[in-house]
Amino acid sequence: MMRLIKRRFVFCFLATFLLAHFALAQDRTFVVLASGDIAKCDSDGISVGAEMTARLLDHYEGIILALGDLAYLEGTHEQFRNCYDPTWGRHKQRTRPVPGNHDYRTYGAAGYFAYWAERAGPEGQGYYSFSLGSWQIIALNSNLEKEARFEQLDWLRAELTGTDARCILAFWHHPIFSSLERGASRNMRPPFKALYEAGASVVLAGHDHVYERFAPQDPRSRLDPWNGIRAFTVGTGGAPFYRFATIHPNSAFRYNRSWGVLRLVLRPTSYEWEFLTVNGQHLDKGRSDCVDRH
Repeated sequence: MMRLIKRRFVFCFLATFLLAHFALAQDRTFVVLASGDIAKCDSDGISVGAEMTARLLDHYEGIILALGDLAYLEGTHEQFRNCYDPTWGRHKQRTRPVPGNHDYRTYGAAGYFAYWAERAGPEGQGYYSFSLGSWQIIALNSNLEKEARFEQLDWLRAELTGTDARCILAFWHHPIFSSLERGASRNMRPPFKALYEAGASVVLAGHDHVYERFAPQDPRSRLDPWNGIRAFTVGTGGAPFYRFATIHPNSAFRYNRSWGVLRLVLRPTSYEWEFLTVNGQHLDKGRSDCVDRH
C-alpha cells in the first residue's frame, strides 16, 4: 500500500513539475537577430559589410536567422569556408539559415547544405521548423522548383495545423512585397496565404539589399490591421545596397544607407522590433500584439 502511495506521489510530483516547466517555457522572452545577403570575398579580402554586421552580432545575444544569399557569388564550398565562416560563421551555433538564389548557383546548393548540415533541414529540401516558447518559427525555401514547392506547401499546412503555438514567425529569402524595380516573388504567395489563414504574425525575407517594413496586410496586399502579417525585408547583411523605385502602397519604413540587422524581441503574446545599423543607430522601433489565432 505504501509503495502504491509513493508511486502516486512521484507521478503527481513529476506531472506538476512538467506542467510548471512547460508554462515557464511558454512565458519566456526570446531575442531574434535577422539579416540576409551577407558575405563576399573581394580581391583584397573579405567584404567590409559582412565583417561589420558580424561585429554587430558580437554585441547582441539571441537566435540568428540568416535570410539567404549567405556566400557570394555562387555559394561554393570555398566561398562558405573563406567568406562566410570568418565573419558570420563565428555565430554558427546560434544561427538558423535559409538558402538564397546565389547559394543555389552551386548545383543543389551543395555548398550551403554541406556547411550547415542538419541545421539547414533535410538536404535538398531546406525547410524546417522549431519552437521558441509560445512562438513557432518556420523556415521555408523560396528557391524550389514546381513539384518541390507543392511538397513544401503540403508540409507547411501540416505544420500549421499541428501547432498550438500562440504566435507564428516564418522566414525565407525572396520577398513577396517590394518597393524595388526587380519586383516581388510570386512563388511564395501560396505559403504566405497559408500562413495568413493560420494566423501568422511575422514574415522575414532578404534578397532586396535594403531594409523595408510593411504594414500588416493580407496575401492580396490589402491592409489588414487585425489579422494581417507584418512583413520585413532585411537584405542588409553585407552586400551592396539597392535603390528604391516604385514605393509599395503598404511600405511603412525604408532604409538603404547602412548595413544592419533586425532585432526582434518575441514575448508570449507580442513582439517588438528595431533595426540596428553598424553605425550604432537604432531605427524603426515598434511593438505589436500577435495575431489572435483563436
